[in-house]
Amino acid sequence: MRVPNTAAPSPENRRAWPAGASTRVPYWVYQDAEIYAAEQQRIFTGPVWHYLCLEADVATAGDFRTTFVGGMPVVVARDTDGEIYSFENRCAHRGALLCLENEGKARDFQCVYHAWTYDLQGNLKGVAFKDGVNGKGGMPKSFCPEEHGPRKLRTTVLCGLVFGSLHDDVPPIEEYLGADILARLERVLCKPVKVIGRFTQALPNNWKLYVENVKDSYHASLLHLFFTTFRINRLNQRGGVIVSETGAHHVSWSAIDAGAAPARRDAAYSAQGIRAEKDAYRLADPSLLDGRDEFGDGITLQILSVFPGFVLQQIQNSIAVRQVLPKGVESTELNWTYLGFADDTPEMKTMRLKQSNLVGPAGYVSMEDGAVGGFVQRGIAQAADAQAVLEMGGDGIESQDSRATEASVRGFWNEYRALMGL
Repeated sequence: MRVPNTAAPSPENRRAWPAGASTRVPYWVYQDAEIYAAEQQRIFTGPVWHYLCLEADVATAGDFRTTFVGGMPVVVARDTDGEIYSFENRCAHRGALLCLENEGKARDFQCVYHAWTYDLQGNLKGVAFKDGVNGKGGMPKSFCPEEHGPRKLRTTVLCGLVFGSLHDDVPPIEEYLGADILARLERVLCKPVKVIGRFTQALPNNWKLYVENVKDSYHASLLHLFFTTFRINRLNQRGGVIVSETGAHHVSWSAIDAGAAPARRDAAYSAQGIRAEKDAYRLADPSLLDGRDEFGDGITLQILSVFPGFVLQQIQNSIAVRQVLPKGVESTELNWTYLGFADDTPEMKTMRLKQSNLVGPAGYVSMEDGAVGGFVQRGIAQAADAQAVLEMGGDGIESQDSRATEASVRGFWNEYRALMGL
């Protein structure tokens, strides 16, 4: 269910969305500073849920982690009542950051500038020299600490993921996702997780280009030579895309057809002259591709996205969450967190760590994703009034049993335009 966003008026822009709206995306949407500013109001403070961190990041009382919702810095903390809270990382006095660390443990948060102190729920509980010094100065008698504090987010936990929203009318997270997406989230995050690695990647492009890339199920075995060469992901494998009702969220999945003859598996790609068909690549250590069917359904690849900027990946036994954070019109920060399960054997942990080489800035699979968004941003530099074409698989946003489609990309733009009023 979509909740109308009335937080701000539609962005006044000299350009209109092109005709054939479901299959055309104007390039100015990745370039316009007014659009970027409007996104902060209508999307990032709008009726949507934002991934903040893992529940495991704030496992015990006093644990905290800092993150962002759009451009707004956020603190996530677990209080002594056992509940998780999230609030703006900003002192209500003069606007300085309350918390300067990425993570840690604290009894409270004290601003380094003037020592205003806040509890783990973001409530102001102390002002240095509130009553003055030697009977002089201090705050007025009418000063009320309860009236001063950072913005607080609605906070919820699902499958070990902490989400937050700045909007009062966002529906419950289960309703926000819908049954189909929720089931695929629960499929992977089926038991307690353990962090086995983290890093942050800088992308030289608008945040929406990376989200599109995640939702684009048909580029994977064309752009990524490793996928095709080693037959991890090909469009002629069993698979499909699941798109939520409004298009906001998606799942792309595939399974290796182990029983198919190699000639039949490869014919479609040979006919297209795909790059990986022209050279014979081999792995010095083929054990990188060893895997286990730990979910019992034969699915070897699942990419799931939650609007606007959360991604859950399962590639073989490599499990990770990705957080997409806008850092400017042409700049994006991508936070990766590699996961295992708390009950992993040492052998399974080793397998996950080895397979983690598939993804990331230098990953065998996803290295190209870190560059291709920048290629688009550079390519459209003088083409603001031109348009991208999204006609693969039709013009709808419905789920399909094929990945040769742009249905989930069209779905993203359907939700985006509704929230932005474009």
